[in-house]
Amino acid sequence: MSSDEIQAAGGVVRRDDGLFAVVHRPRYDDWSLPKGKLDPDETFEEAALREVWEETGLSAELVSQLPPVHYAVRDRPKVVRYWLMRVVSDPGFEPNDEVDELRWLSAADAAALLTYDRDKAVLEAAARSAD
Repeated sequence: MSSDEIQAAGGVVRRDDGLFAVVHRPRYDDWSLPKGKLDPDETFEEAALREVWEETGLSAELVSQLPPVHYAVRDRPKVVRYWLMRVVSDPGFEPNDEVDELRWLSAADAAALLTYDRDKAVLEAAARSAD
């Protein structure tokens, strides 16, 4: 791992009814999966659960690890490790600075809405592993 690598983690959150969570980030005006950078001394798993909670208000649990995503951000390598997650508690979504909308969609509808192909690939892997 390169010392300048950006490390992030996130979740593909699936409800018991089979719908997946996608979020709108006003800063980028994109539709994405909940994710974010690791805090100091935080594991990827801890960061994934924290980011899902911060961006969606959902308490979730890890189900299975999904393929990581690698890409560059301003010439720096970035890795995002994702987990399929199950909702434990949903007190209701409250818009915040990072995310202004949360939608629950079928895998096909979520894939159609997601902005980035890399997110679509992670969602498809999650949908396959959830079946």
